[in-house]
Amino acid sequence: MTRTTVGHFVTESARAKFLAAYDRAMELWPSPRQELDVETAYGSVHVHRYGPATGDPIVLLHGHAGHPSNWYPQIAALGEHHPVYAIDTLDDPGRSVQRAVAAGSPENAAWLGEVLAGLALERVHLVGASYGGWLALNQAVHAPERLASVAPLDPGGIEKVPARFYVHLVAGLFGMLAPRPLRPAVARLLANPALSAPREMTAPLMLALRSYKPSGRPPVRTFTDEELASIRVPVLVLVGRRSALLRPHRVVERVTRLIPGVRAEILERAGHGLNLEQPETVNERLLGFIGGVGRERRAA
Repeated sequence: MTRTTVGHFVTESARAKFLAAYDRAMELWPSPRQELDVETAYGSVHVHRYGPATGDPIVLLHGHAGHPSNWYPQIAALGEHHPVYAIDTLDDPGRSVQRAVAAGSPENAAWLGEVLAGLALERVHLVGASYGGWLALNQAVHAPERLASVAPLDPGGIEKVPARFYVHLVAGLFGMLAPRPLRPAVARLLANPALSAPREMTAPLMLALRSYKPSGRPPVRTFTDEELASIRVPVLVLVGRRSALLRPHRVVERVTRLIPGVRAEILERAGHGLNLEQPETVNERLLGFIGGVGRERRAA
């Protein structure tokens, strides 16, 4: 996976319109919420924080072309006893400002590591959805020093992206054109929760599709057997039974065979956006996993 350019908005007015919609989307989070910017060698990374001052931190990484509001069903539950940080991925549309290309796996681990260091975070529980799940696993492979655990949700990088995923993306775009009263039914048919998500959450996505020139990021690189086998932090992998990105049983078989001590589960009635489709289940699994990691550390 190699990048050669930096993503950008086509005009400053387009960026301003997107950011206004982005700010409205972030109102889906509970209050109070703090916003931070961390300087890295690759650009300024924007971070949203919620929750108490104490407790092992949970860091959230959204999927490709997403933004931190996508985590709104998780924030109150995860942030009850943990400080929660959601990062604007560096090369997606958002409030992060990329200045240098993060060309491959080590570079992506580097900028994320700089963010964690800039926030003075240790023993982080890193949770990522889709591309964010790839970033989480990539961090466990290349720079695990600040990690307590990783929890990739329907992540990229376990197997090659199938052609049906791109068909699914196109179908989802057409689904956005359906009358809003019909969208919940279309969302269930396509296992695409974005179609029935709040308007506030989808508005930045639609604006970015028209006005943001991405970095030319190719499909994520599939991790080698050796890379997955090298992971030494606790790992929870959640996969949607109806995922358009993954073949669930093959993914569970591969990670179970390769990642030491991994916990892997297929969630019924969920597709690729399982944190939006099954939020209560995802929250329960994440908190149970994170709590278990903490108990094992205290007992050691």
